[in-house]
Amino acid sequence: MLNEKIYIYIYVYVYMVKMVSFSEEAYKRLKAMKGDKSFSEIVLEITDERLAKRKNIMKFAGIWADRSDEWEKIKKKIYEDRKKFKLREVKF
Repeated sequence: MLNEKIYIYIYVYVYMVKMVSFSEEAYKRLKAMKGDKSFSEIVLEITDERLAKRKNIMKFAGIWADRSDEWEKIKKKIYEDRKKFKLREVKF
């Protein structure tokens, strides 16, 4: 009878992979941008750039506070235009 113990150490690293389909043109453009980078790196760079360009709508909050007279003119024009607007009748 053999009395030797065998120890096995297993390290498993799971890397999530998703399948994504691109048109031939989209693939060619990504490949041209890729260089030495991975496709994942290129996609992350592109999406980071787009997010950075987005404007936060809250930066406009209170923008008319110092120009209340101008805002009143704009508001008056809005209400005048709304009165001119006619709704369509829809029959179901």
